[in-house]
Amino acid sequence: MMIIGCDFHPRFQQIAFLDQQTGEFGERRLQHRGEAEAFYRRLLGQPVRIGMEATGNYRWFRRLAEEQGHELVLGDASKIRACCVRKQKTDKRDARHILDLLLENRFPAVWQPDAANEDLRVLLLHRVKQVRLRTRLKNQLDGLAKSEGYLSPRVWSAGRRAELEALALRGWLDRRRRDLLQLHEELDERIAPLDEALREAANQDTAAQLLMTHPGVGPVVSLAFVLTIGDVSRFARGKQVGSYLGLIPSEESSGQHRRLGSVSKQGNSLVRWLLVQAAAVAQRYDPSWHRQYVRLSMNKHHGVAKVAIAHKLAVRLYWMLRTGQNYEQLAVRGSHVGQSV
Repeated sequence: MMIIGCDFHPRFQQIAFLDQQTGEFGERRLQHRGEAEAFYRRLLGQPVRIGMEATGNYRWFRRLAEEQGHELVLGDASKIRACCVRKQKTDKRDARHILDLLLENRFPAVWQPDAANEDLRVLLLHRVKQVRLRTRLKNQLDGLAKSEGYLSPRVWSAGRRAELEALALRGWLDRRRRDLLQLHEELDERIAPLDEALREAANQDTAAQLLMTHPGVGPVVSLAFVLTIGDVSRFARGKQVGSYLGLIPSEESSGQHRRLGSVSKQGNSLVRWLLVQAAAVAQRYDPSWHRQYVRLSMNKHHGVAKVAIAHKLAVRLYWMLRTGQNYEQLAVRGSHVGQSV
């Protein structure tokens, strides 16, 4: 088998390889995509295992490896670095270090989603980006109305739009309003089919349907959680899910001194943001969650309260997936079930 340690960069990759049959060792710097594609295509027909740090911009490389039948293993970048005690860091050293970890069976591999999972993740991300653009447009329209002394507590609706259109504006203010409203209409048309596709995907997924029984959790949140968590058996306890999603506080404690900071924010930022949004709704349906939300909002900040409830929500959703119970069945056992498991 050919074992390859790959230090992957957007424009090139530095590799260190060892052919276990012949004992041949070598190092190369491959430019993307020409040299890299030619090198790996020449290895077609022989077993190849490639190790690299988990990173972005590698989708084409993963697809190439799958087409050639090569095994691509992603590793935890922080753990890979922690295994190297030397202060000197170069691309060649990194590639050799990854190769050594593979040969010694110490490579800290991480879970990889399949192609279908990746495709749905792209759909989720695209939809969220479009919605955020639309929200920015709404905020600009509201700001335009407020600058004219017009305040309204209404959320965005057809009536709200009619009120904005009725404002007496002149010159470039009128042009800006018309352009913003037109862009808003275009985004509505683009987002509608994305919402429909997400609802269809969520309705076809048994795990997502189960999570949607929880108040505040709709197709977007449920599908994002299922796609990110993947195989729920990867996590032995609910606390590991909170850590995986970056919803636990960072900590620097020593001896008798314990110092907790803000949440670590390690993990999928999109799912973390969605859980925070869903937590604001979910806390209304659980008395204990609502009491904690109000207490933290008064004593600290409403942002801290939302994150705390989002952590509880993530653990509860994990517990629902692990036990196969819906929200009603879980509520019978008590809202505390699974929060510290």
